[in-house]
Amino acid sequence: METITSLGAINPATPTIATSRGEECWFALYTCANHEKRVATHLEARKVDYFLPLYSSVRRWKDRRVRLDMPLFPGYLFVRIALSARLRVLEAPGVVRLIGFNGQPYPLPKQEIESLRAGVLNAARIEPHPHLNIGSRVRVVRGPLRGAEGIFVRKKNVYRMILTIDVIARSAAVEVDAHDIEKIF
Repeated sequence: METITSLGAINPATPTIATSRGEECWFALYTCANHEKRVATHLEARKVDYFLPLYSSVRRWKDRRVRLDMPLFPGYLFVRIALSARLRVLEAPGVVRLIGFNGQPYPLPKQEIESLRAGVLNAARIEPHPHLNIGSRVRVVRGPLRGAEGIFVRKKNVYRMILTIDVIARSAAVEVDAHDIEKIF
């Protein structure tokens, strides 16, 4: 499975060459509410390469606290398929549609998926974050997220970088050391 971050604006008018050649690309998959894990199970049974980023959340109930693995992007997961194989994905129970423009699924930049995967696998703390359109764009220059780009924010004396998937307008915040990033002009 692979991953995603925000690396720039998307131009839906220009499809990538890979989709016209039948090569496998990453696509965002929209699911029914609270069906992300169930859809992932169905995709695994169909031998579809998918990525469902999860984060750990402590929920408080009346009598106890419970640690749950929650989807980082509720309602979405990512699949790597050739467009010719999309029916195999769309027929899975709980799947609504592939995200795209003008009725055509739009492939995600591979670097976005790789950066998100690195953030999920190597980050001590990752959590959902509201999608931001403003703020300083930064690039990580050292560490496991090297090369990832996002928006730099500060929360309670902790520096975070917002990794964004523009196609689905969702973001995740990952803690970074301020010395490991540089501003992009």
